[in-house]
This record gives sequence, structure tokens and C-alpha cells, in this order.
Amino acid sequence: MGQRRDRGAGGDPWAAHRRGTGDARPAPRPRAPEITRAGAGEEVRLYGFNAVQAVFARRPEAIRKLYLAEARIPQLQPLLAWCVSRRVGYRVVPEADLGKLAASAHHEGVVADVLKEAPLSLADWLRALPDGPALGIWLDGVGNPHNFGAILRSAAHFGAAAILQPQGSTLALSGAAARVAEGGAESVPRVRMGHAGEAIAQLRDAGFRLAATVVRDGADLFATPLPARLVYVMGAEGEGMDAQLAAACDLRLSIPGTGAVESLNVAAATAVFLAQWRQQRHENPPVGAT
Repeated sequence: MGQRRDRGAGGDPWAAHRRGTGDARPAPRPRAPEITRAGAGEEVRLYGFNAVQAVFARRPEAIRKLYLAEARIPQLQPLLAWCVSRRVGYRVVPEADLGKLAASAHHEGVVADVLKEAPLSLADWLRALPDGPALGIWLDGVGNPHNFGAILRSAAHFGAAAILQPQGSTLALSGAAARVAEGGAESVPRVRMGHAGEAIAQLRDAGFRLAATVVRDGADLFATPLPARLVYVMGAEGEGMDAQLAAACDLRLSIPGTGAVESLNVAAATAVFLAQWRQQRHENPPVGAT
């Protein structure tokens, strides 16, 4: 959150498998703790109970391999039965091996190799979006996977319509982000935009207004009527928001506080902004709503 002080002057302002029945043999040596398989770039290693269960609920065919702790067998019976019926390999492994597979102690007893889901294009997302209120979250430079996961969790909780990622963004769904999202990564579409100026024009043509979220000198979030179709633009954790992008927005909004700290973490700030938009929709429902 906030405004980036400087991103350089001049130039373009927008440059910027299969075992079958799941035995208890030791797992194969875990690969290096990278997010995607080397070369293929088609899979992501997810971990965390809710993260894996959310994939199973929404797109089970994406699951390519499953590793689990013995203690998780009762809770994962439907998933294991599905794996057997589809001949998808799974293995019961010791907790220590799960930690190596996930490259994290926060695996919660289950790790899965899952096919990555490509982001939608902005045009495709807008074409499929129903009429009426909708909220998007434009992430300008946010890169921390735990913040990304927390934003996804809040977006799912408050009913955001999409996470919008700029052209050239390296932010991708990782195991850490999916675990922190607690299943939210499967509930909120991720949209890849093109050139920022063109993206803004497309969003406005679809009835959206854009709000730059800034640390200071913005209108009081809690005293400002918010458009029914709105995109919050959230700045990077350290640098803040691109100044030219902030200037192109229709609104500048700040979260008032005591001043004891400079600002909220971007994930916490996003949750506050989302909650206020949802609150206003409930206070002022569309004409004819019941």
C-alpha cells in the first residue's frame, strides 16, 4: 500500500507418477524446493490441508501426485478413493519427508503436485463477468508469497471478483501462497492484464472505476462512497504504488488510523478495503434487491 516514490523518469510511463494404491514406502528423493518442475513449467507443488482440499473440490483432474501423513488418511478418504479410481499415484510418508517435499514445516500433513492454472486474459474475464457490483484487486508490484496468500484469502472471504496482475508481473501462485490462502486460491480468478493504459481503458469501458490506495493524502475510506464496480490498486510492500498509475486512478483512498505506525501491511490493508466495499454494498443494495 502507498505510493512509490520513484520508478525512474522518462520513457514509457507503463514500462515497467504412478504407484496406484498408496503404499508406505519412502517417497522418492524430493526435488529442489522450487515452485514448478524444472523445464516443464506445468506443475506447482502445493501443501496445506485446505489448499489441497480446495483443488480437489474444484478441479480434481489437476492433481498429479499426492503425499500424505498416516494421520491424515481418515480426513482424506474421498481424495484417496478418487486417486485410486483415476490411477493417480499417492504415498503415505513420514512427517520429515513431507517437510522436505514441501520445503516447509507448515505442510499440515499433505503435499500435492498440481497442474498450474493459467491466468485469464482481462478481455476474457470482463466478457464472462455478470452485470452488477464487482470488485477487482490490482496488485502493483506485490511480490511476497505470504502477503499474496493472505490477499487471496481475504478476496475469497469478501467476494472479490478477481486478482488483476500487471503485464510482466512475476507473481505466481506458490505452495506458500496457497497454504496461507487456506483454499482461497481456488476461489478467486487471477487475471493477466496487458499494457496498463489499455487495461485501464478496458476496465472503464466495463463500468469500473479505479481507486489508488495510498498511505496519506487520500480520501477517508470510511467516509467515501465507493462505486459498485471498483478496482482497488494495491502498491508493493516496500516501494508502494507507481506514481503514474496512482495519478491515472479515479480515486485516492487512505485508511485513517492513530498514526502510531506509518501504515498497514499490504495484506491487512487489502482486507480493510475489501470489507468497506462489501459493507457499503450491504447498506446500499441495488434497486430491486431483496
